[in-house]
Amino acid sequence: MAAESKKAVIAAIVGNAAIASIKFAAGAMTGSSAMISEGTHSVVDTGNGGLLWHGLRRGARPPDVAHPFGHGMEVYFWSLIVAVSIFGIGGGMSIYEGISHIQHPAPLQNPLINYIVLAAAMVFEAFSFSVAWSAFRKHKKGRRTIAAIHHGKDPSLFTVLFEDTAALLGLVVAFLGVFLSHQLDAPVLDGTASVVIGAILVFAALWLAYESRSLLVGEAADHELVAAIREISLADPAVVGLGSVLTMHLGPEEVLLNIEVQFAPGSSTEDVQTAIRRIEGHICAPFPEVTRIFIEVQAPPEVSASSPGGM
Repeated sequence: MAAESKKAVIAAIVGNAAIASIKFAAGAMTGSSAMISEGTHSVVDTGNGGLLWHGLRRGARPPDVAHPFGHGMEVYFWSLIVAVSIFGIGGGMSIYEGISHIQHPAPLQNPLINYIVLAAAMVFEAFSFSVAWSAFRKHKKGRRTIAAIHHGKDPSLFTVLFEDTAALLGLVVAFLGVFLSHQLDAPVLDGTASVVIGAILVFAALWLAYESRSLLVGEAADHELVAAIREISLADPAVVGLGSVLTMHLGPEEVLLNIEVQFAPGSSTEDVQTAIRRIEGHICAPFPEVTRIFIEVQAPPEVSASSPGGM
């Protein structure tokens, strides 16, 4: 998934950088508030792509003394920063620009330029979206799109997808704003479109912040993975029962596992150690993302029942 995420991020950076310069040039020539807002949006998206790329690179660093579990959560942190920047810079500036244009409307100059730029921007954004969507579809696991985003563990991927979706919606709104402002001779509609674009960005930012916060706090692995781990562990001949199976994502492709295992009564220390190595191997083979496994040995139920205090 890491390679696909990087590909989606690079496509987003290249596309947004090209679009931003064109939008600002068109906005300066025509005086369109919606176009200026869209240019701001593209600049923010370009910077956000750089932050996500930075997070992916830092997250890929190996563990060290200060970070024995690795740096995978760097991706979650930088995704949260991206959400904040979309909210504060992209959404805030677009709404401010729109309100300013509503209060002081000015007729558009040569709107044809806006139409050409918006059409070109649509092509670039559609390309970036197609790259992100192609990578995202491979990891939907049969879920609906919203559910797949909610259960996704790679924020860099769904952040790019969110940004591109918001960008396409923003382009549609900008087109309507320019078109209606020109056709109805109502410059105030251009400013209204800018406010709507800002509202779209604020909504996208809040959703991204919510998803990133959940991952940053510590999110468990998918139920399917936990169920498979239980099944694999119980299938071992030395295991008679399981206690808690606790998981947490340390990064998009790194899962920490802590599992309580009850071994058959009379099992020797050597038997238990052999079984632990066997269980670890059977879990890691189909699920290489489980990079850290801690197995706690529990007394079987019948032994627990006879122990003092019922423990």
